[in-house]
Amino acid sequence: MNWYQLSKEDVERLTNSNLQTGLSDKESQKKLKTTGHNQLQEAKKPSSILVFFAQFKDFMVLVLLAATLLSGLLGEYLDAIAIILIVIMNGILGFIQERKAEKSLTALRELSAPTAIVMRNGSWTAISAKELVPGDIVKLSAGDRVGADIRMVSARGLYIEESALTGESIPVQKRGEALQGSGLPLGDQANMAFMGTMVTRGSGTGVVIATGMTTEMGKIAHLIQNADTLATPLQLKLEQLGKILIGIALLLTVLVVVTGVYRGHDLYSMVLAGVSLAVAAIPEGLPAIVTIALALGVQKMIKRRAIVRKLPSVETLGCATVICSDKTGTLTQNKMTVTHLWSEGTIWNVTGSGYDTAGEFIRNGQKTRIDQHEGLLQLLSYGAICNNAELTDSGSIMGDPTETALLISAAKAGLMKDNILRSVEILDEVPFDSARKMMSVIVRNQNNEMFLITKGAPDVLLEKSDYVLWDGKRQLLKQQHTEQIKEAILGLGSQALRTIAVAYKPLHTKERAAAGPSAENHLTFIGLQGMIDPPREEVKESIDRCHEAGIKTVMITGDHVVTASAIARQLNILPQGGKVIDGAALSVMSDEDLIREAENIFVYARVSPEHKLKIVKALQKRGHIVAMTGDGVNDAPAIKSANIGIAMGITGTDVAKEASSLVLSDDNFSTIRAAIEEGRNIYENIRKFIRYLLASNVGEILVMLFAMILSMPMPLVPIQILWVNLVTDGLPAMALGIDPAEDNVMKRSPRKPNEGVFSRGLGWKIVSRGFMIGIVTILAFWTALHEHPDQLMKAQTVAFSTLVMAQLIHVFDCRSERSVLHRNPFGNMALVLAVLSSVLLTLVVMYITPLQAIFHTVPLSGRDWLLVLGMAAIPTFALTGFQAFKKL
Repeated sequence: MNWYQLSKEDVERLTNSNLQTGLSDKESQKKLKTTGHNQLQEAKKPSSILVFFAQFKDFMVLVLLAATLLSGLLGEYLDAIAIILIVIMNGILGFIQERKAEKSLTALRELSAPTAIVMRNGSWTAISAKELVPGDIVKLSAGDRVGADIRMVSARGLYIEESALTGESIPVQKRGEALQGSGLPLGDQANMAFMGTMVTRGSGTGVVIATGMTTEMGKIAHLIQNADTLATPLQLKLEQLGKILIGIALLLTVLVVVTGVYRGHDLYSMVLAGVSLAVAAIPEGLPAIVTIALALGVQKMIKRRAIVRKLPSVETLGCATVICSDKTGTLTQNKMTVTHLWSEGTIWNVTGSGYDTAGEFIRNGQKTRIDQHEGLLQLLSYGAICNNAELTDSGSIMGDPTETALLISAAKAGLMKDNILRSVEILDEVPFDSARKMMSVIVRNQNNEMFLITKGAPDVLLEKSDYVLWDGKRQLLKQQHTEQIKEAILGLGSQALRTIAVAYKPLHTKERAAAGPSAENHLTFIGLQGMIDPPREEVKESIDRCHEAGIKTVMITGDHVVTASAIARQLNILPQGGKVIDGAALSVMSDEDLIREAENIFVYARVSPEHKLKIVKALQKRGHIVAMTGDGVNDAPAIKSANIGIAMGITGTDVAKEASSLVLSDDNFSTIRAAIEEGRNIYENIRKFIRYLLASNVGEILVMLFAMILSMPMPLVPIQILWVNLVTDGLPAMALGIDPAEDNVMKRSPRKPNEGVFSRGLGWKIVSRGFMIGIVTILAFWTALHEHPDQLMKAQTVAFSTLVMAQLIHVFDCRSERSVLHRNPFGNMALVLAVLSSVLLTLVVMYITPLQAIFHTVPLSGRDWLLVLGMAAIPTFALTGFQAFKKL
């Protein structure tokens, strides 16, 4: 029902209420039994035990458990215990994250008002807001949080800040009369007050028309409950990788066992060899290394002012194809700023950003002193006098954003309100009223002269003016003056500036006695101040860089179409021919039509929470990975449903933050761009260590397989395979996880959402490098065995050393998808140290006598090391040379 269209009498009748006496206790109790308490309901949550055990359904976890079983069969109990600990640690981390992520509705419920002033049995009384029922008569005053959805029936200078619900930053003035038109967005329903919003000034009374889950806030709670939480691309790819690896492991186990037995090896030895290879094929440390890489990425993000709430979202940012960004505070400064002045037929530009009182006045492109321009000084000083905002000594601002902008513009000219009021006394005030569209103050100067200062809508003040301030004098308003003023109003409005006019009128004693709205006529028009919430200075460059990276930016805002379009053009969001659509048009558009048109729409204005969710879903249907930003309660459902939800840290509500994956501590779009760059690099680093780990494991497997096929002795014993797989692989792989980004990371298009882990030639690189590592290891083994046929342990030590060194040289090749020569090997000192540590660990098991017996190793001579290092260098440098030759 469109309550805003109904008369007071109809509202009274439909709610079974009485505007004079309110409800009786008996009536309210009866209604309470029907409607339930006025609070938001939470969906039933699964028990903590079920949530914990659900963490172990992941396929890679099952792979790890399989590896544990195989390690146990080999008698490697320490290895099995280590894997079990990794599994449990991952389960606990997942459990904690999931429980944290489901606090959205708890934070939402806290937005409900604790108490409300209602009329019961004919008198006003304070009750718990959860006891409110439809039909209650409620009184609202400055500072109150609205406890339910209310149809206002009277309002006295009532302003309500609704940004958490509508996204509009300026408080909305409320009224009691019925409104015309159907399908009005929430921001235009001027006779409605909504649960969770805040009264900033004035007072009023109204009738409760909805409570609990039937309120607009309740509808959002329902959307949050039913919003899907999507698996991230990385989660999907790791699950895919796990399935591939377990299949390979089983296949190779069977192949090695069958081949070995066929070639004459005993069954027991072949089963042990097959099981050890299966363990090698499964990189047990992969989930742990992914988690560590993401965690390190989180630390980097914090330094770049982005706080990550869900680890996988770090990687998801890297494949974002669309950023749906709120306007106010994210793309703009959320500080109304006067940028243009009109006085005596001249347009002045005002520099400076936000609430900084430093600025310059520009006329015809030239910086100008304004102390000789009486009309301009009067425009600025009178705008500061007719003003309820305050600028404190500490520089903080208190008051309405529009009045604050007027205060700051005066301060830029050195006209501080406190100083002005030392020479002018304010005697009375006629408050702003939406019907009059103006505010006035009556003042007396040091000469005991009284006059009226008025500010308000330019067209209204022009209509009430008989004079104009021109050439420093008060002149009769002529047709030529009127035309110039109207042209200025139109020009400033076309730039999406909110325009305020300032006028004055000398008062006589009799007029002072009758001061009030009736005195607001025969004014002298002084000038215009045009203001806007300006774009952040650094955002335009960030949006351009996102375009360069193949990422589309879409503005979704509660502001008007004209304002949104102007800002979007300034920031290069809205291209030539790009479409702008408002909430009314979006409401009648089918899901199919929106999906079809979504690629061409760049600005959505005057939207509701349902619209935001609809937009996100449409873009996802188009195959996009969607990042959705927001700060209000109204943004929470879309934030939760987006592939990555981004909340504002400064202006954001707790609801938006709890529904998000990422929180921006500075509320700045540029931080999103930095986070995307970081996310892309993290994903590339994950690909690097997958490449390294799997190529190394392929090499280990092929060494054993080649030996079986060629009827050779086993070149590696199970303990050596496990040592290479769990220790030597782990440290360098971890160091790859913090590799600095390549210079072209933000010059590539986003990877496709359905891109596999092995795309872009990664599968070929893994197989080719692994094949070469296997070949050189078996050749080194054969050479050593051929020279000393009776020293199998020495040949195995040569094979073991060659395998280790080939992998450690190969790790530097993994730093770039181009070639090993493309990057400075000392550009990642953590990797250099990790490689040196791995070399040291290898030498330890070869040269410390007690460990030689455990690892079946012997010390190697200098000649042996020449063979080892020569063979180990071949896979990386031979394939690099081959790639260079192909390009020629």
